Amino acid sequence: MVEGIGGMQALPWHRVRACIGALLLSAGASVLAAAPEPAPGGDDRAELVLGRTSDDPRTDLAKLQPMIDYVVPRMADVGIRRGRVLMARDSQQMISYLRRGKVDWVTETAGAAMAFEDRAGARIMLSSYREGVDRYASVLVARRDRGIGAIEDLRGRSIAFQNASSTSAYFLPASEILQRGLPLVILASAADRPGSDLVGFVFARTELNVATWVHKGLVDAGALSELDWDNPRRVPPAFRQDLVVFHRTDAVPRALEMVAAGTEPAVERRLREVLLAAREDPAATEALAAYWGTTGFRALDEPMQRSLARLRTGVARIHAEVE
Repeated sequence: MVEGIGGMQALPWHRVRACIGALLLSAGASVLAAAPEPAPGGDDRAELVLGRTSDDPRTDLAKLQPMIDYVVPRMADVGIRRGRVLMARDSQQMISYLRRGKVDWVTETAGAAMAFEDRAGARIMLSSYREGVDRYASVLVARRDRGIGAIEDLRGRSIAFQNASSTSAYFLPASEILQRGLPLVILASAADRPGSDLVGFVFARTELNVATWVHKGLVDAGALSELDWDNPRRVPPAFRQDLVVFHRTDAVPRALEMVAAGTEPAVERRLREVLLAAREDPAATEALAAYWGTTGFRALDEPMQRSLARLRTGVARIHAEVE
């Protein structure tokens, strides 16, 4: 019991404790309710948010943070005071971020960029040189003893792609297959078989898996970027000697820098200027190296724009006919 005060009846301690808790909760609620929300377009404009779709956020944060740290101090003249990295688990979540104004700047491969452009109104700003390369193509490979010499030979056979967000190992090759009039269907596993008039596909998850599955005969063909085809860690020499490239796609930009639809023109212009100048700025060396080995940025030329127009059509067709 708690002793009475001024003639008040004494209360059990558990009731006193409950009353104190209720008062504290009520006071806390009042403070939260009284806190003003940021004014629309106010302090939020001081922040630049760089977004990326990632299945390994910790690793990708180490690639993105140095770049945002380099860019932000150079954008003070357009009101940017701080920067932040925001990861999305998949393209759907990034599209949601873009639509809701949670992200200002996104770095992505060309296939995913087409979806952000189409479904969230994001704008392509620049292309990126990654390890000195600003564009790449896909190659379709098969074992030499499978008798596959062209895309048309895939009818009734299976092909391994990397994953559903890969430009070079899904969007580009799948677009080419559809353009040749061959319907694509997803298979339950590598052991499953498509109908005689169809091309079946599976996702192998990694480039090495694609090469391995083709080499071991688990699938009839596989799709890789030409960069991975030339990389012995992705396609071991012992595998490569038994494989043949039977089709090569047109090249597309290696990576793209995009801005959200609602980005202020002055912010977009200044961001573009900072990125274009980074190649010649010694202070940007470490940030560029961390940013997937980027060696610079450039404006899209006409061949790039034409290749993206074809890819845009192909991605839309994949979404409509396959997924």
